[in-house]
Amino acid sequence: MDKLQSEASRRHFIGGLGAAIGTLGLTAPALCAKQVAADAPTDAEGKAIPEKTISNPYIYKFSIGKFEAWSISDGYGTFTKGVSRKMRPPADRPEMSKALTALGERPDDMTLYVNILLLRKDKEVILVDAGFGPHQRTTWGWLADAMDSIGIAFADVTHAMLSHSHIDHIGGLASGGKILFPNAAVHVLREELDFWRAKEPDFSKSHRTDDIPGMIRNVRNSFDTLQPNLVIHKDGDQILDGAMTIISAPGHTDGHAIFRIASEGETLLHISDLSHNHVLMFENPSWFIDFDHHPQVAIATRNKVFAEIAATRERIYGFHLPWPGLGVVIPKDAKHANGRRGYQWVAAAHRWDF
Repeated sequence: MDKLQSEASRRHFIGGLGAAIGTLGLTAPALCAKQVAADAPTDAEGKAIPEKTISNPYIYKFSIGKFEAWSISDGYGTFTKGVSRKMRPPADRPEMSKALTALGERPDDMTLYVNILLLRKDKEVILVDAGFGPHQRTTWGWLADAMDSIGIAFADVTHAMLSHSHIDHIGGLASGGKILFPNAAVHVLREELDFWRAKEPDFSKSHRTDDIPGMIRNVRNSFDTLQPNLVIHKDGDQILDGAMTIISAPGHTDGHAIFRIASEGETLLHISDLSHNHVLMFENPSWFIDFDHHPQVAIATRNKVFAEIAATRERIYGFHLPWPGLGVVIPKDAKHANGRRGYQWVAAAHRWDF
């Protein structure tokens, strides 16, 4: 494990990330958290800042009842011409651009954030998805540095929840034939595993244009590596004495899952990849990204879940929403031509605790 957690292993991704990553048009590199801290150890007058006041800008700590929780940014990817390249249906793209522009967003420059939820309660440490994994790019692969800053080692993680198997979720669990979190039970829905291990995974309804055979091969290799640690679930299964519920939310993939964490009367619903943008899929849940395997199923799932959380105002966490990814969903008064109601994601206020 020392070798796995060495600086070299954090900085160099062993093996390819797959052709899907090649579709990302990346903006200028961002500094990693350690670089930021190293470059800013003094105040405006040149006086040393006490160590306890230097925060990692990519880690946000909060709580869910008795759970300690951290939202960690693993990085980001930006699609140039995002609406015209990635969003569907094509006929609705002018309306999508209008919705983004109305909120000051750029339809030609759509960023997907990569947010990792880390939880700790007593001796249990839970990672919800694992990002891209250790990698040379400075625009993603920040998880290991963040965990170093928190003081949680890879070997400390006891559970890893896998929402689905796209590279930005499974890439950080296994690399080069090695399990990166060796002591973690890896929880996944049966439908997800069965889809990727089928003789011919069905992408007939998908609008993906990347290297699907290469993606299938990479996912299968990851599952082969993770096999000793896999724990297979069905919809509604619970772990941690009922504190975490695994909920089937299909469409993005066959076995796409969302997770509800509950403690001391507080809950958080991790919506995984139900929405890839903080405006579009909420404004009109019938709009979808080409990464969805089964768009119509994904749309039905979004409508169902968004209606529920808009009624309850349950706090949610989004994997691809602007970091730290916490907020609520509220209904909008106007309905779309299809009779469906639109929604709005409202980011939660947050503050830094030193």
